[in-house]
Amino acid sequence: MDFDLPEEMRLLQNTLRRFVDGELIPLEGRSLDGQKLKPEIESHLVARARELGLWLIDLPEEYGGQGLGLLARAVVWSELGRTTALPTRHVPILGPDIRPVMYFLSDEMKERYLYPTVRGERRSCFAQTEPDAGSDPGSMRTTAVRDGADYVVNGVKRFITGADEADYMLLMAATDRSKGSRGGISCFILDMDTPGVRLAGFHETMTGEHPWEIVLDNVRIPATHLIGEEGGGFALGQKWLGIGRVKQGARALGVTRRCLELAATYARQRVTFGRPLAERQSVQWPLVDSYVALEAAELLVYRTALKFDRGLDVRHDAFTVKLYCTEMAWRAAEMCLQVHGGIGLTTDLPVERLWRDQRSHLITEGAPEIMRMVLARHVLNQFGS
Repeated sequence: MDFDLPEEMRLLQNTLRRFVDGELIPLEGRSLDGQKLKPEIESHLVARARELGLWLIDLPEEYGGQGLGLLARAVVWSELGRTTALPTRHVPILGPDIRPVMYFLSDEMKERYLYPTVRGERRSCFAQTEPDAGSDPGSMRTTAVRDGADYVVNGVKRFITGADEADYMLLMAATDRSKGSRGGISCFILDMDTPGVRLAGFHETMTGEHPWEIVLDNVRIPATHLIGEEGGGFALGQKWLGIGRVKQGARALGVTRRCLELAATYARQRVTFGRPLAERQSVQWPLVDSYVALEAAELLVYRTALKFDRGLDVRHDAFTVKLYCTEMAWRAAEMCLQVHGGIGLTTDLPVERLWRDQRSHLITEGAPEIMRMVLARHVLNQFGS
């Protein structure tokens, strides 16, 4: 495989780098309220993103989006990952958050939910995690029991981002707990104002996010709101989780590159005991380690994205990307903070924000322990005799 980016993607990369350097980095420290863009700044950046051709890059063309391949999207995510001016998870300047599971809706449900969301008229949240089922969704206790033309749902969901602003949720519930994730979980679409749905409070996190807890008490969902087949919810989720893991890896490339830029610049400027930090081996070697890891990670992300675009199976590649790249970016953020010393702990610089945000990515959306657990089975099957 040739990993040189095509010319159009290099042009996109250069355009984004100028946008980040010239317009986003100057906004750092004053663009966000928690993990949300301030309204006036969001309006301005959405307009700029539209001008730059970044609007709806994730959405297939048949639904009004650009339908960019995964490699092109990885280039975008990587460049935007260099700045703390944007939220670290959903970046609204690229368009509404549309989860691919919605492409499996019936035509009637698409008219009711998908297209209004694309137009910005409705918002969604994704409700899977529970108090006792985070990394192990197969053990979820929220149940959906068929009762005539409806399903009756009972349970509690936790750490649900954006539940307070959502018009509807994409809900994962167990329709057969004995089967767990192997055919026992189903996906539903459910309006937030349905009787029995209640927001029970939120958690303050160190990254400024406010994920909510949702209680579902004898909630009736019409069977027509089942997405796909009964028991097929986990399989549907896997269709987009691989893309999400590549996105995490691509973002980690940008974080690592920014940490190198900040640390190397400061090491040249900061003088201690009569010499710049840049002349000290104890500073040089961590910089080199981050650089070497970044070079390897970039190839890993690009190769996985290119294989996906060619229709190849990238399940284990995506696990590898998520594991390697997020840990790499965390080490780079830790290195950057250490090089800056006391000034790195202040909010005057973006260093502490990079550190906090990247630390959260080692827990959310697939912890490294889970990545290693899955990859261990793959390694033993492939290399064991």
